[in-house]
Amino acid sequence: MQNPQILEIIDNLKGRKNYEEKKASKLGFKSLYAYFENKLLQEKITLDESAKELEIAKAEAESLKEEKSKPKKTCGCC
Repeated sequence: MQNPQILEIIDNLKGRKNYEEKKASKLGFKSLYAYFENKLLQEKITLDESAKELEIAKAEAESLKEEKSKPKKTCGCC
């Protein structure tokens, strides 16, 4: 199946097409299409990971706020 986004990227390369083809072959890809397909997949994975990290950071920040809002006990008996 041909991804129209990848085809559009390849069409818009113009003067950089030779450079990208050499780079793709150097990295072991059979075609320029496979190279850009992999590149888009890696970007998607990176975005997903960063979104998960952001959610974790927000959860940690909220838990720190909750800990700070609790009154601290001044004596050891209560």
